[in-house]
Amino acid sequence: MLIKKTLPLCIALALSTSMFAAKANAQSLSPTEQKIVAAVQARSEAALQLLERSVNINSGTLNHAGVRDVGKLFSTELDGLGFKTSWSEMPTAMNRAGHLLAEREGKQGKRVLMIGHLDTVFEKDSPVQLWDRKGNLVRGQGVNDMKGGDVIMIEALRALHAVGALDNTRIQVIFSGDEESAGHPIATSRADLVNAAKRSDVALAFEGTALDKQGNATGTVGRRASGGFVLDVTAKQGHSAAVFGHNGYGAIYETARILNSFRETLIEPDLTFNPGNILGGTEISYDNQNSKGTAFGKTNVIAPSAQVHGDLRYLSAEQGQRARDRMKDIVSKNLAGTSATIRFSENYPPMSPTPGNLALLDIYSKASFDAGLGEIKAFPPGERGAGDIQFVAPYVDSLDGLGATGRGAHSPDEDLDISSIQRATIRTAIYLYRLTR
Repeated sequence: MLIKKTLPLCIALALSTSMFAAKANAQSLSPTEQKIVAAVQARSEAALQLLERSVNINSGTLNHAGVRDVGKLFSTELDGLGFKTSWSEMPTAMNRAGHLLAEREGKQGKRVLMIGHLDTVFEKDSPVQLWDRKGNLVRGQGVNDMKGGDVIMIEALRALHAVGALDNTRIQVIFSGDEESAGHPIATSRADLVNAAKRSDVALAFEGTALDKQGNATGTVGRRASGGFVLDVTAKQGHSAAVFGHNGYGAIYETARILNSFRETLIEPDLTFNPGNILGGTEISYDNQNSKGTAFGKTNVIAPSAQVHGDLRYLSAEQGQRARDRMKDIVSKNLAGTSATIRFSENYPPMSPTPGNLALLDIYSKASFDAGLGEIKAFPPGERGAGDIQFVAPYVDSLDGLGATGRGAHSPDEDLDISSIQRATIRTAIYLYRLTR
């Protein structure tokens, strides 16, 4: 290879080394895998066009027609790849559009479940632009969260189909229509995911690829549970002049004691507990749907009532149970003249970084390395938010974060690195090929 003399020697050597490594890695791919890579590369522009079509359909969770329209777009693509597709309706009272399901039946290799979602946080009246491309970046509604990941799923499957590698594989695909705001009851809205997981060996989710501090792609082997707590405190009402005496400490002091005890004694890695709002006084009321409330109390009256609504996150079921037990114990040790109770909820179960999940990451990393795209390390589980894969993680080895790379998800500045579509699609296609052999 001829290097222009105008390049500094260090840059020339770096380029030469990089190209040599990519060529060497490519040689570690089988002939079929090299054809798969070529099929992905040949579709780069068409993949971007598919992404643009999907992003130009507003599909906020409550825009049921938009969610279904994106589902129709993707179901057409999957039908052409030999999948049997269907739409799973949700009960009317849930106010959710439903989910797109697709499946191929076969007898070869691992049974793979692939997970994406059709909805975005941008509802129909959102002022955020749909699609705005500038060079290698594109901004738009849900462009990386997660329509970019959805397209990667479809294009990876298409590359396998192009070389005949989808034949006799056992793959399920679920695009949920309410990931950004799961319908209740959860047992109903996530029944399709759970049922699919019970018929799978591996679950892969295509939320955005997180980058480490050096800018390298990572994989998600764990996500913390998303739940909450409600603390109710009652106390003896009386004149403020008698506080700390025979009238006791009042509900607000007891609430302060409890919260401060949580802070002083419960903090540990990957566990957080955040009081989002506090109400205290003689009269309190809370509007759960809108997360706001009112309180009335005079300064010369000991407050008889207080309530706290908080967030609780943990990385394993054991850690969650330990935290709840310790919180209950703190709540039970009341100041004079007070009593308190605490109740808990869990919206998303934890996805613990199990040995099985780490083994999946190793296979994915090897596929990436062999394709010349570098090794993939685990993203710190405690830094990742909640996602649909957590509903299947208790049943099957799971890996997430296989989607596109971008910034500003859920904000008007949400964008996507266009080149990440091809990189992630190559990784995924090689990965699927190896899992299904």
